[in-house]
Amino acid sequence: MTKRGLIDAVAKRLGLSKTGAAQIVENIFGLEGIIGVELRRGGKVQISGFGSFELRRRAARQTVNPRTGKTMHIKASVVPAFRPGRPLKELVNRRRS
Repeated sequence: MTKRGLIDAVAKRLGLSKTGAAQIVENIFGLEGIIGVELRRGGKVQISGFGSFELRRRAARQTVNPRTGKTMHIKASVVPAFRPGRPLKELVNRRRS
């Protein structure tokens, strides 16, 4: 599902205009939305029954460029990550009838 598809689904389920639904989606998932701002602060967002968004630190490391064979250095970084909750895992892994 794309962002546009998510907006359409929210509008349909809640009986809102697409503009109103777009504002809701943007306020939650946008770069300046609730999740993005909380992660930027170093926090964690937990949604019961769905999962949690958190930051993970990646250590600096060496790798080899497969095209040239030269060794490259990759800097340490912080990346956003999503960990699904148990109900979401169970929903996804349910056998389809």
